[in-house]
Amino acid sequence: MNPTAQLHELGQSLWLDNITRGLLTSGTLRRYLADFSVTGLTSNPTIFDQAISHSAFYDEAIRRKAAEGKSGEALFFDLALEDLGQAADLFRPIHEETRGMDGWVSLEVSPLLAYDTKSTIEEAKNLHARGRRPNLFIKIPGTEKGLPAIEESIFAGVPINVTLLFSREQYLAAAEAYMRGIERRLAAGLDPRVRSVASLFVSRWDKAVTGKTPEDLRGRLGIAVAGRTYRAYRELLSSARWQRLAREGAAPQRLLWASTGTKDPKLSDMLYLVALAAPDTINTMPEATLLAFADHGMLGEVMRPDGGDAEAVLGRVGQAGIDVDALAEQLQQEGAEAFVASWKDLLSCIESKAAALRDPALAGESRR
Repeated sequence: MNPTAQLHELGQSLWLDNITRGLLTSGTLRRYLADFSVTGLTSNPTIFDQAISHSAFYDEAIRRKAAEGKSGEALFFDLALEDLGQAADLFRPIHEETRGMDGWVSLEVSPLLAYDTKSTIEEAKNLHARGRRPNLFIKIPGTEKGLPAIEESIFAGVPINVTLLFSREQYLAAAEAYMRGIERRLAAGLDPRVRSVASLFVSRWDKAVTGKTPEDLRGRLGIAVAGRTYRAYRELLSSARWQRLAREGAAPQRLLWASTGTKDPKLSDMLYLVALAAPDTINTMPEATLLAFADHGMLGEVMRPDGGDAEAVLGRVGQAGIDVDALAEQLQQEGAEAFVASWKDLLSCIESKAAALRDPALAGESRR
């Protein structure tokens, strides 16, 4: 049994943190389902920015939609929903076999709305309706302004992937928003089975403290934060409050490990896959990380429900002068700002490609 199949048997879902039109048209994504037990995928503005700016796969669609008068965000969401609709159809059998637990794809609301609750609610509902797929998650950041949008979207029946979570506290706030939405649905006599995942970003922790902690803690902070959060996740699922919701038919908001590609060249390329092997979770990973793990990965110990040595590691990090709580807030803010930058780059790329495709003399620019 290959390493990816072993993770699947453990009870962890493997999702691909990537989407391109080339992955779809070449049959590569279909092969990943068959060969590597991939059961879903995630996307974000940076992924789409790279996909559209570094290939000609989207040129014809951009030319045609621009000729129809579309531009900016409207044109982009058309492109994204075309890709994600095809991917969702590939995963639809998995979605049905698992009764909605797995087989999801994700689309993010405009990052420009990260601090606009009302507009986020409206866009989440609109994008999910346009997608016309039961296995389409809409991604909303777990920022202070995003939390009310998460609750309202769940209450409205929109499946939500809560993104940009960096700590146990941020995860618990997202879980609270999810449960409130479910409780409101029950009080209104509505079906409580609205799915959600909570995405905790891991590797960015270690990138942020490189050179600031003792060498023996290199690559361990993100895993410790994940361990602390996993303990909170298991405790929440055992709580009386959640058990009441489960008895009414509610589905758990699954914990998802995001940002699991190793950024430090001195560390193993599968560091986070091995350390974050845990039942009832999801690991969404870059394509290179998936291929590396399938090629030479080996499972180690399964993550302990109590978080293992997470608190000891976090204590030592604190002794080194790192304020973990403050850093969590900083990382969330920086993550939101990075997605805004990618979003603006993406829209600029689409605009320049549309202009180039209208003028053959500039067509070469659209392929750079």
